Amino acid sequence: MKLYEPVTLAMPLARKLGEFIVEKGRLPNGEELRAVLREMGLEESCLDRSMAVFRSRFLVAIAFPRETVVIDVIPSSGELSDALEVIAYRDRKLESFIVEIVPANDLEYEGNIGIEPVIINEKNLTLESNPVLGHFEEDGEGLFLVIDPKTHERWKSEGDVHVCPICGGELAWKGKKAYCRDCGYGVKVVGE
Repeated sequence: MKLYEPVTLAMPLARKLGEFIVEKGRLPNGEELRAVLREMGLEESCLDRSMAVFRSRFLVAIAFPRETVVIDVIPSSGELSDALEVIAYRDRKLESFIVEIVPANDLEYEGNIGIEPVIINEKNLTLESNPVLGHFEEDGEGLFLVIDPKTHERWKSEGDVHVCPICGGELAWKGKKAYCRDCGYGVKVVGE
């Protein structure tokens, strides 16, 4: 997994948080969240009073695991306009768990990163939305959001596969790969 920019951590993190909620039926506690972030290749730098700071070569992540789980992902350059926030919470009105990725700069992006937030029914722990989330890999053609065939099929049946899940721009598909001229990332379907 490549962690160059906030989106390269935020999308796989949102996916892992969604998987955790489906498996356990609750939000992760502080220790579990710290384990997830370490598993994703981040080094823990500081732990103090319900806050943990993690870093990699290009990113800094600040985790606040409370009733609502909040992870701020900031580029190590300090450019706050590029920062993203991953938020996981229980919505009592909807009777669902929600995991969403919110850009720090709302003016640059209209819509949701990942097409839709992760919405998990609280009672039966089933996915009620169609998020397009995965992890990032680099090859000779660029940096790609790697999604599995199940996510791709769900995306095709419920949404527009020509909308980039990263920036909202237009995707051009070539076989099992798509390219976005707006953000420069690609989307690749890998698996069975």
